[in-house]
Amino acid sequence: MKHTALITGASNGIGLELARIHAERGGGLVLVARSQNKLEQLAQELRTQYGSNVTVIAQDLAAPQAAQAVFAQTEQAGIQVDILINNAGFGGHGRFFERELAKEQQMIQLNITALTELTHLYLQDMARRGGKILNVSSTASFMPGPLQAVYYASKAYVTSFSQALAEEVREFGVTVTALCPGAVATGFVDAGGLQDVGAWKNAKSAQSVAEYGYRAMEKGELVAFNEGKLKFALEWIIPLLPRKTVLKMSRKAMEK
Repeated sequence: MKHTALITGASNGIGLELARIHAERGGGLVLVARSQNKLEQLAQELRTQYGSNVTVIAQDLAAPQAAQAVFAQTEQAGIQVDILINNAGFGGHGRFFERELAKEQQMIQLNITALTELTHLYLQDMARRGGKILNVSSTASFMPGPLQAVYYASKAYVTSFSQALAEEVREFGVTVTALCPGAVATGFVDAGGLQDVGAWKNAKSAQSVAEYGYRAMEKGELVAFNEGKLKFALEWIIPLLPRKTVLKMSRKAMEK
């Protein structure tokens, strides 16, 4: 497959919309998510509508060794991945000490470890011929997040890692983009128990965020914000405020 994108978390939300965008542009796809049925349905849609060459890999990236399993399957199939889109991730709501530790560990495994492993595995080849990486982060990565402590911290890693990596691989013709959206109307809300959190009252559509992120990736942008007001606040206002004030503001945004 030529011009092939591997997308994690491709069965719904931003990942699904990114898959549709890439298929519409004539690219091949490797779709990765937990649900075999949802992936097959999407694959059939893209094959029928766009004539896309689609490979489906059902894998739970929150499980140890899952990233290596995905890589092994693409290697065995002889698939060259030109674009890596690390989209899979989840959050959770509540005081850290009251939440299940296993859930927090799974979050770290998916949001940080799997993303890092997939990037390392596919970057080996990209460094020889060029490529693009899009890491779906969050505006949450720019401040601590009381009531979502691990999620915010995990996204801070993604944004920092992406920028450092972008500088390392620039000379090899590889671009790395961190997409940092605000609230997005996806299954993330239900999965994270965020239904009544005020920050999601004006959530953007997954389609609009995916379109913005894909364009930013094509341009090789470093950090992409889909909301101008949020970008201004995070880059020019939040850094000037006292830390305790930022923490109080962040917590209020997450309260139900």
